[in-house]
Amino acid sequence: MAQVFDIGMVGLGVMGRNLLLNLADHGFRVIGLDTDLGKVQALKNEGNRDSVDATTDAKVFLAAQRLPRAIILLVPAGKAVDAVINQLAPDLTPGDLLIDAGNSQFKDTDRRHQELATKRLNFFGMGVSGGESGARHGPSMMPGGPKAAYDRVRPMLESIAAKVNGEPCVAYIGAGSSGHYVKMVHNGIEYGIMQLLAEVYDLLHRGVGLTNSELADLFDEWHQGELNSFLMEITAKIFRKLDPKTGKHLIDVILDVARQKGTGKWTSQEAMDLQVPLLTIDAAVALRDISGYDVERAQASKLLTYAGPVLSVNKAAFVEQMRNAIYATILLTYAQGFAMLRKADKVYQYGLDLASIAKIWRGGCIIRASMLESFRMAYQDQPELPNLLLHPKIAEAVIKRQADLRATIRSAVGLGIPAAGLMNALAYFDAYRSARLPTNLTQAQRDFFGAHTYERIDEKGPFHTKWEE
Repeated sequence: MAQVFDIGMVGLGVMGRNLLLNLADHGFRVIGLDTDLGKVQALKNEGNRDSVDATTDAKVFLAAQRLPRAIILLVPAGKAVDAVINQLAPDLTPGDLLIDAGNSQFKDTDRRHQELATKRLNFFGMGVSGGESGARHGPSMMPGGPKAAYDRVRPMLESIAAKVNGEPCVAYIGAGSSGHYVKMVHNGIEYGIMQLLAEVYDLLHRGVGLTNSELADLFDEWHQGELNSFLMEITAKIFRKLDPKTGKHLIDVILDVARQKGTGKWTSQEAMDLQVPLLTIDAAVALRDISGYDVERAQASKLLTYAGPVLSVNKAAFVEQMRNAIYATILLTYAQGFAMLRKADKVYQYGLDLASIAKIWRGGCIIRASMLESFRMAYQDQPELPNLLLHPKIAEAVIKRQADLRATIRSAVGLGIPAAGLMNALAYFDAYRSARLPTNLTQAQRDFFGAHTYERIDEKGPFHTKWEE
């Protein structure tokens, strides 16, 4: 093969194949590499044009690309990424660019960036969101790494990205591992919103008896209004889907054990290291964990009984209450995620532009939603805003819905239906708006048993008291 291909892709699974075909659709010559001959042939057949090729031979793959090369890696995170890098690196040329588009842990991305820089090779960590359909027709992409290297592939990425008002949902995120870091937080927010939607489903279905068909209509109605979002849209479709095997609604035959690949957990773990509160996201991770104890839960349901009151409400009023509650808590979940990005930017010196991140999340990605436009405008208005809740318009959106959120939680408590996401979102709101918290007692206790000292409100410096004298 002559050196004619603009970009290469290692890993021709669903995401890799679709991204490559998306690039080809936009006029770029692409070549794929995979050890699976079947996947190589499948790409050739589906591409079916001179601008698309694939091989199982790494040397042929590299020789066919224009210099300096741009190569996307879409292989499982972890050892597989290192294996591909180690295979390709000896035959790469200084200035070549490797782009890891998988869900790699950001610390691994930092390590790889540093290792490849010593060989004068460029390395990017690029978050990609949108799933199979997004990859094929327009994802949201979060590339981070050397700015000059991004400028070289920018036309390609902008051409294949999702568009909102004609603007591509991709932008240079920042230095180092920023791309994978932002994608990690994206996924943490995703966990939080999914948990909130599950709790609303439980309250409406088990709590007040809405049928799957009624839920589908309701979620679709919400999607048409201020709650417009991808997750709201697909949830409505899920409630309508029938199981071809049983004829029942498919949602009713799905096991209630949620799996996770780790990005939500990474977000919570990293937030604890940064000392950033992520109450809603932490709850979402924990509830996925507790769902895995299904055998114990079945036993506990017979032993740990609760004869709660029958909820006597006007369904229409309760549904409106829920709409306001879910809007407020989704907004609060985004606020937590963006606050984490603000803190990470200071710690890791990424150079993040939060308005730009809100902008590229408006389309293509899993957490795309209409309210992101208001976040973009808030950060554009106040670039150094430490928390979305400190912007007057954003604050007002929560304040005017807080009564319905509180009422929803009271209903959940009365019914004995778990609502940790809703409760933790409200707890975050109430803690953040408290000028004084009861942690003065915590500090007194720490000083009492461990002489850890405390600070005073009327005098600077650390103080210690001999409490039992």
